[in-house]
Amino acid sequence: MSKRDYYDVLGVSNSATADEIKKNYRKLALKYHPDRNPDDKAAEASFKEASAAYEVLSDGQRRAQYDQFGHAAENMGGGGGNPFQGSGFGDIFGDVFSEFFGGSSRRPGSRGQPGADLTYNMDLTFEQAAFGYSTELVIPRMDLCDSCGGSGARSSKDIEVCPVCSGTGQQRIQQGFFSVSTTCSQCRGTGKLIKSPCPRCNGRGRVNIKKKLKVNIPAGINTGARVKLTGEGEAGSNGGRRGSLYLIINVLEHPIFERDDYDIHCKIPISITQAALGSDIEVPTLEGRARLTIPAGTQNGKIFRLKNKGIARLQRSGLGDLYIRIVVEIPTNLSRRQKELLEEFTAISKEDSSPMKKSFMAKLKDFLI
Repeated sequence: MSKRDYYDVLGVSNSATADEIKKNYRKLALKYHPDRNPDDKAAEASFKEASAAYEVLSDGQRRAQYDQFGHAAENMGGGGGNPFQGSGFGDIFGDVFSEFFGGSSRRPGSRGQPGADLTYNMDLTFEQAAFGYSTELVIPRMDLCDSCGGSGARSSKDIEVCPVCSGTGQQRIQQGFFSVSTTCSQCRGTGKLIKSPCPRCNGRGRVNIKKKLKVNIPAGINTGARVKLTGEGEAGSNGGRRGSLYLIINVLEHPIFERDDYDIHCKIPISITQAALGSDIEVPTLEGRARLTIPAGTQNGKIFRLKNKGIARLQRSGLGDLYIRIVVEIPTNLSRRQKELLEEFTAISKEDSSPMKKSFMAKLKDFLI
């Protein structure tokens, strides 16, 4: 027998919204649920049919395939088959029916609560970020009680299985024709009761401590990066996993260097005579001083590149470069003799000693014609 169209099954049009599809499925699920219709094969078949339709139409990707290929899409890796198998129906069923009754879809055995993740804002100097850095931090956090090992009891003899849920942490409550699983009200999902609590943690199983941690910051890290230390957050409760610690990096400004990804930039002032006559100067790098030759006639703003004098590339080999911008400094507060010499220099200078000016004046002349 051929399958009915899934839109017809749920009583919606093929342009129905996700909310409309869910709403109609709820009505059908309540109407045909096996608990409400015991030994009714027709109702069971209708319930399965509606569930199969909802499983496909509630999934955007599978719905698009169904719209294009119909039921043939179910043979294209898109699911189908028994609606009670796999994670799809479980998610649908839990989503719809927990909204009606406030029940929990959590399964027995998942009582442990994970520990909280922590963040630590960490300032680094420019050099520490460039070369990497190792240090020791003191992190306040909740950790397992060292007296009871996290059990919360004075001793193992003071722990007993919860008589209400038999240690599952869940209890079933009959609500009409539904049987809903909820967190046990007696043990609050732990599955156990403590007769005599641990005096150090007062039965909580965790205490506040200050933990010393050695951390290694990789070379090349930059502001805004996060370093994750798995398992160094707060301890979980009732056997839950530990959280993680995230170091949020902030790199402080440098008085000389500016960073651009893995390259660095700095400005070096030189005198007019050094620019005109040329000179060998010392320039700063992250590893100390280096020699730089300034050719005669160097213009203001000229940039020199020193290869591999930048920052280590994070998790890659190689270094960035250092870019040095020359700033030709104009002298101020000249003495009378200095002024006389400059005036004499101007008088004997020829135009070819200022090639940029000569080129500019020629362009200006053409522009004004």
